[in-house]
Amino acid sequence: MSEHRNSVYLSMLKHTAANLEANNMKACVVGTAAEALDTVKGLLKEGDTVVCGGSMTVAEIGAQELLKSGAYNYLDRAGKTPEELEKIYRDAFSADVYLTSSNAITENGELYNVDGNSNRVAAICFGPKSVIVIAGRNKVVKNLDDAVVRVKRFAAPMNTARLGCETYCKSKGECMALASGGSCMTDGCKSDSRICCSFVVSAQQRIKDRIKVILVNEELGF
Repeated sequence: MSEHRNSVYLSMLKHTAANLEANNMKACVVGTAAEALDTVKGLLKEGDTVVCGGSMTVAEIGAQELLKSGAYNYLDRAGKTPEELEKIYRDAFSADVYLTSSNAITENGELYNVDGNSNRVAAICFGPKSVIVIAGRNKVVKNLDDAVVRVKRFAAPMNTARLGCETYCKSKGECMALASGGSCMTDGCKSDSRICCSFVVSAQQRIKDRIKVILVNEELGF
């Protein structure tokens, strides 16, 4: 059964990768988290300055251990004061590589990302010379409408629980916009802890292959 499931997902991922390529994003499909890590390593050069977004996917493939190997200038966010974190957020704009995931990727070849502080979506849009996006098959959706729902139903509630944010979606398991029948991208709570503040769609890119997307035929992250 898993063989058949993987085969269907593989076709979907290849279709998505082709559309990402058509949008000037370099894309590849790999089977496992271990292969994703090998691909990331192949895209890095010794001495690169690398920054990571706060991504469970990046952690799950073991990328942080790779970056701590001493081969790279890794701007590690762990254990930093708010002031130190803000400096890393700003230093990310001049980094060689920004490593992150995406909240959703459409089969049409678009990245959909929602951010609270907005440092992650800002770096995806502009600054770092190279952006590497790793995403499990669970993040691939049919279109932008499905991407909006995916964030409100899965990504936001799971991330608020992980981060300890006191929001409606943390306590109820979905965005209040869905509970009230709303579907607008920006609908949501008014909590000071809200993590859905900036909404960015990355479609066709002017700088070809600056964004590189690694699609993994496994479920990873939120």
